[in-house]
Amino acid sequence: MRENNIPLKTSIDVIHQKKACRLAERIIKEVKNRICAGVSTGEINTFCEEKILELGGQPALKGYRGFPAAVCTSVNNVAAHGMPGEYVLKEGDLITLDLTVKLHGWHGDIAWTFCVGEADADSRRLIKAAWQATMAGIQAAKAGNRLGDIGHAVKQVADTYGCSVLEDLVGHGIGRDLHEEPIVLHFGAEGTGLPVVPGMVLTVEPILALGSKEMKRLGDGWSILTEDNSKTAQYEHTIAVFGSRTEVLTLLENSEDRHIDFPPFF
Repeated sequence: MRENNIPLKTSIDVIHQKKACRLAERIIKEVKNRICAGVSTGEINTFCEEKILELGGQPALKGYRGFPAAVCTSVNNVAAHGMPGEYVLKEGDLITLDLTVKLHGWHGDIAWTFCVGEADADSRRLIKAAWQATMAGIQAAKAGNRLGDIGHAVKQVADTYGCSVLEDLVGHGIGRDLHEEPIVLHFGAEGTGLPVVPGMVLTVEPILALGSKEMKRLGDGWSILTEDNSKTAQYEHTIAVFGSRTEVLTLLENSEDRHIDFPPFF
């Protein structure tokens, strides 16, 4: 079933997709103990790929549009699509892991920012802003609202913390395909955009920066950096919209009601 060219999921579809999302969440929880000074981003990628395969899934990012790794490892001023490699983590780094698991034909998409060691005051402010902005966007993603309500909620939180939303980086529909309609902007006006309807499965994944929202691309063809080299943070969840509720499929073991202010397993 489709609406405005958006593939809508049945309740049975969502049950299947939950399994991929649960696996993605498990990988993020287990990789946390690998995030420490002296570990390379390449080693983190290897761990994630091996774990996904061990648990019966497929690393959906590997080979997608030519991307060579199972996970994006975006460190500090790298906002998105960071390429795993030889970079060795050091105390105070922020690293965002973005991974997608494919399981029995369905995709689960998640991103998580971790701090290596103790976070300084600005990093902690950024992390809180990114998490709370994501949660606000999810709360606005309910049947009867519009897509613009999601972006408006995200931007309000970012502004409260004095952070920028990187507007060119968006969320999306997800299901049998990794990227489906609709595009989910992380800024916007209330009451605008397409209606949010039951059956939508979306990602809400704003990327926030301590500085400017302007970006540039690194020479590797993938990594996107902040123009002013300010740090970034991101949390991404896959969510399913029902008539009476919206369910966070990638936060199944941690009720979002108990984690409004700060991310669990940080």
